[in-house]
Amino acid sequence: MLLDQATLKPPATLADVPLRGVRPNIVQSIRAFRVPDLQAAAQGLGHHFLYANLANAQSKQDVLDLISQQFMLTVQVGKNFDSLYDSMTDPVHKSGPQPGFIAVLEHIPANAKFDKEAREQLLDIFRDTADYWGDRKIPFRCFYSFL
Repeated sequence: MLLDQATLKPPATLADVPLRGVRPNIVQSIRAFRVPDLQAAAQGLGHHFLYANLANAQSKQDVLDLISQQFMLTVQVGKNFDSLYDSMTDPVHKSGPQPGFIAVLEHIPANAKFDKEAREQLLDIFRDTADYWGDRKIPFRCFYSFL
């Protein structure tokens, strides 16, 4: 099948993606963004796309395990948020140049075993991770939603 030159799209630029008004290193609610659009934006920008659906998590350990599995982290996350931070920063940085990251934490649980304090601690880890990558001039955007 031949493609008409008029139908070919130029490579995505930040102006073409839903991230045009989003700072390069931020953690924010997903709100008006859709996961497929964020994934397409990551692909268009050549960034890593990290996605975790936490709808089935009940506890802190469940959240850590699901993020580790779904982000395909090579370093064992363990049982605390500090190990999550460690696995998303230094070993990844040492593995070679990084183009940027778009992370999505969908359906963060809101229950007695994963209360408001635990949710804030989790988001603080991602804020610290965004700062880490920002210090290295590498975009790290994280979008989240609560269940």
